[in-house]
Amino acid sequence: MAPAPVPAQAPARAQDAAPGRAATAKASGFLASGLGVALFSSAIFGLSGSFAKALLETGWTPGAAVTARLTGAALILAIPAVPALRGRWHQLRSNWLTIVLFGLIGVAGCQLFYFNAVARLSVGVALLLEYLGPVLIVLWLWAASRKRPRPLTIAGTLLSLGGLVLVLDLTGAVQVDAIGVLWGLAAAVCLAIYFFLTAKENDTLPPIVLASGGLLMGAAVMWLMAATGLLPMAMSTADTKLGPWTTPWWVPLGGLVVLATVLAYVSGIVAARALGTKVASFVSLTEVLFAVIWAWLLLGELPGAIQLAGGMLIVGGVLCVRLDELRGAKSGGPAAVTGPLDHANDVEPVP
Repeated sequence: MAPAPVPAQAPARAQDAAPGRAATAKASGFLASGLGVALFSSAIFGLSGSFAKALLETGWTPGAAVTARLTGAALILAIPAVPALRGRWHQLRSNWLTIVLFGLIGVAGCQLFYFNAVARLSVGVALLLEYLGPVLIVLWLWAASRKRPRPLTIAGTLLSLGGLVLVLDLTGAVQVDAIGVLWGLAAAVCLAIYFFLTAKENDTLPPIVLASGGLLMGAAVMWLMAATGLLPMAMSTADTKLGPWTTPWWVPLGGLVVLATVLAYVSGIVAARALGTKVASFVSLTEVLFAVIWAWLLLGELPGAIQLAGGMLIVGGVLCVRLDELRGAKSGGPAAVTGPLDHANDVEPVP
């Protein structure tokens, strides 16, 4: 039997190529919009808890894990940060306070408290507790100004507080470490303070420089605390467990530094520039979902059903608070009680 003529198949191939090109164009448009980059940033930010816990379970202390993460990331980010300054070193002098506060609170404080929480709680629960930071801002401003926030903000706050009760599982179905909860809430307080401190608009300092400077400052503080004995430092070269794989210790450490810090920061900055800080902050809420998924895949831990429901309420509450802020800005009305959530540096504290 003679083979089928090749030319007869050519039109079909041409038709098949068209959907392929369309799909490629659609994917490129998705990434160019910044949304794809923002989701990617949230996904790899969510890896930090799993990588850290893999190290902590082999004998690393939270302080050692934070110090190694900050030091490695600061050195890598310094490479693009120096050209970004373009010789304008006076920008560092005029913004030294912003860099110091970002390093102390947005970097060192948030990470140290979060990693201490991860050492005692599941990754998802620890991150959910930290995400109460925006709710703490609402409560503080409400108490300080005695001005009642708008209904949507109140609803979001109540949702998050209700979610907190479920996450803590006060019925006792899931044992929750009280000290771990305190560490998680300390991370939330640190996050809230960070937003207050960086609420002042600052367009003179490139975000990559702020990120690099903050990481370097945070690393310096960690090393100083370790040298004075205030921060326990212990490391281990034992193999770690990530999902079905047994890996050398430098695998989760490298992932913590390169993926969950450097690449996550850079992609987060790109997303914030493309989407705007407020929209990017909405997308960043998916980090909780990604963190839970990664912890399930890599560590085999998953919050209970009640805790997952509580997590959905916390994320939904924060979403309401930020949505109310966005609506208030568009309407041109008075500043919302959540105003400090909108900062101009396009740099989020490292979770």
